[in-house]
Amino acid sequence: MHPIDTGTTIFETHRPRLLRLAYRMLGARSEAEDVVQNAWLRWVSADRTDVAAPYSYLARVVTRLCLDEMKSARARRETYVGAWLPEPLIEAEPEGLEEDELTLTLMMALERLSPLERAAFLLHDVFGVPLGEVAEALDREAPAVRQLAVRARRHVKAARPRFPVERQEGARIARAFFAASTSGDTAALRTLLAEDAVLRADGGGKVLAFINPIAGLDRLLRLYESMRTKWGEGWAEMIEPTWIDGLPGYISRERGDVLQTTALAIENGRITAIYITRNPEKLRHIAKALADKANPLLRPQ
Repeated sequence: MHPIDTGTTIFETHRPRLLRLAYRMLGARSEAEDVVQNAWLRWVSADRTDVAAPYSYLARVVTRLCLDEMKSARARRETYVGAWLPEPLIEAEPEGLEEDELTLTLMMALERLSPLERAAFLLHDVFGVPLGEVAEALDREAPAVRQLAVRARRHVKAARPRFPVERQEGARIARAFFAASTSGDTAALRTLLAEDAVLRADGGGKVLAFINPIAGLDRLLRLYESMRTKWGEGWAEMIEPTWIDGLPGYISRERGDVLQTTALAIENGRITAIYITRNPEKLRHIAKALADKANPLLRPQ
């Protein structure tokens, strides 16, 4: 077999995990795909004679590319219109997919970390890369990397759900929430929402979306009641119930034929956070999959 064929086979074996690492670092599927493609170009042009552990080598390349990308990404977010949410990864069928237990809520917690803290936590705690290899990837001493991971772990701990929702129960609550929120059924919503529930919507300035978070049960009840009063019946259509970055939710079309995803964080049977993504740039892969019924709505793995 030609060496380039061997290299291709090795890279493609690790591509799913590299994509997941890059996505968790950047919070954007398209940017993650670009980073992994750049890693591929470096891989095929490199002298791989002494590469004994291809995944460790590739994870190091992807991590460094992500750290470079994060500098410009964070600068772009300073001028981002409204709330920024990670690009939603849609899970149609959980069977056979690699799980890393990072929900959308935890992704938001990662956003509060420094790039190095985020990289150390993801590589060591999530992807199981040995500390020495993490230190090499980050060009830091092992004790310093251990401290980065400890600080990151402390930040993320508070965002971890104490009692993760069962899939069947999560799907039931998501369907009930869609029905209640689109009909303006405040009595039903009151049973579904936690007192301190908060809604965040990402339109990116491309489509209409709530600029600021809306927090508190009473404010959310008034919001959904007013939407039902203003727009009447049929202002939203559920396309498909699904799981979004480990949270129950659904894909829907709202008035004006706007595609959106809604993901729900749930604790003790109540919705604590509503994450709505409407930015069409973040939904291109979903729109494409919906247009092509032969293309299953699966997150990259």
